[in-house]
Amino acid sequence: MTTTYDYDLFVIGAGSGGTRASRVAAAHGAKVAVAEEYRVGGTCVIRGCVPKKLLVYGAHFAEDLKDARRFGWDVPENLNFDWKRLRDNVMEEVDRINGAYTATLTNNGVEIILDRATITGPHSLTLGDGREVTAKYILIATGATPVVPECPGHELGITSNEVFHLDAVPKRILIAGAGYIANEFAGIFNEFGAKVTLINRSDVILRGYDESIRDRLLQISMMKGLDFRFNATFQGIEKQPDGCLRVSMTGHDPIDVDCVMFATGRAPNTEGLGLENAGVELSNGAVVVDADNKSTCDSIYAVGDVTNRVQLTPVAIREGQAFADTLFGGKPHRVDYENIPSAVFSHPPMAGVGLTEAQAKNKFGSVKVYTSDFRPMKNVLANRNERALYKMVCHAESGVVLGLHMIGPDAPEILQAAAVAVKAGLTKDAFDQTVALHPSMAEELVLLR
Repeated sequence: MTTTYDYDLFVIGAGSGGTRASRVAAAHGAKVAVAEEYRVGGTCVIRGCVPKKLLVYGAHFAEDLKDARRFGWDVPENLNFDWKRLRDNVMEEVDRINGAYTATLTNNGVEIILDRATITGPHSLTLGDGREVTAKYILIATGATPVVPECPGHELGITSNEVFHLDAVPKRILIAGAGYIANEFAGIFNEFGAKVTLINRSDVILRGYDESIRDRLLQISMMKGLDFRFNATFQGIEKQPDGCLRVSMTGHDPIDVDCVMFATGRAPNTEGLGLENAGVELSNGAVVVDADNKSTCDSIYAVGDVTNRVQLTPVAIREGQAFADTLFGGKPHRVDYENIPSAVFSHPPMAGVGLTEAQAKNKFGSVKVYTSDFRPMKNVLANRNERALYKMVCHAESGVVLGLHMIGPDAPEILQAAAVAVKAGLTKDAFDQTVALHPSMAEELVLLR
């Protein structure tokens, strides 16, 4: 007897991974529905990478307009910045992309259900309106959610979800955390004229990135006026009579600010999904999956940040593609997690791929390291004393490039192309044999010594 289901695939979450899986599975002929309780597009499009990068572009104009005077442009000394105009224009673009994602799913025959879905069994779900549906396969693609530390007054702070909707740029903002979200928004608000203070439980920023590169960002950030308070743990937030927020912390004096932003990590978004009803195993809140994205329940799979493997949008997209091709397209393949490039859109930005110097030494013992520490041409004429740093980590004997790390203008744009060489296993000699493209910053990659 053949069991019939309402859907071949039911996806919970219409973010990057869920959208790709839904679209591709439907293109392979599956009957697909996707439930999304907020907006189609997910964190990256709606309240993450995309609007953040647009704010980064807006923030860069603060420095570019100052530099323009050295390049012959008459730029008035007193320039007005309209936060609400930028904010609203960014949200308009978010609306456009939300519409594009929705149209893509609809055009591919995917049913969009704007409601919460809860799992009630290996093949069954209940929607927010009480309707019950069944599916041969269920895909969890609910992403991650910001972590807010438990301390008195934590409800007075905001996270990266709310930061895009502020009514004004805070005059003083305290950002808790030292990861990429904390450093990116620290740079953004600093350029918009806010007094920025970052606090962190340890004395390390951007853990996991190459030490030389993150040290350079710390040096430049401090030079730009950002205040770092290390080895500081939240004790509480109190609202003062004048409306400001007084933040108490260990190891440092209290500080009064106008806004507190928590950027203390993101946790897999699995609470209340009903995964226990289908025997889906979790590890620290993340769905445990095998190499084919299958959970401990044979009919339930998971992709993206909810698995806490690599919390990056392009990885979620590849996982969604691999899932749909394998299960519905007769084209089984898996995601390769080696040499995934990543970037921090700080001021200036950082980018890296492969092993850091410390990781390479730990794995191979001895390595060869090549660097270029230089002042970009534009910074020289602008009288901006800000240096870029490029670093190549190579296997000591074979010369194979194990890692590339950089900080400087347009570093992510340059690193994306160079990441192909690292992924392909090319050697330092291959870079040396490539003629430099002059004058450019990228040419430093083939001139490293």
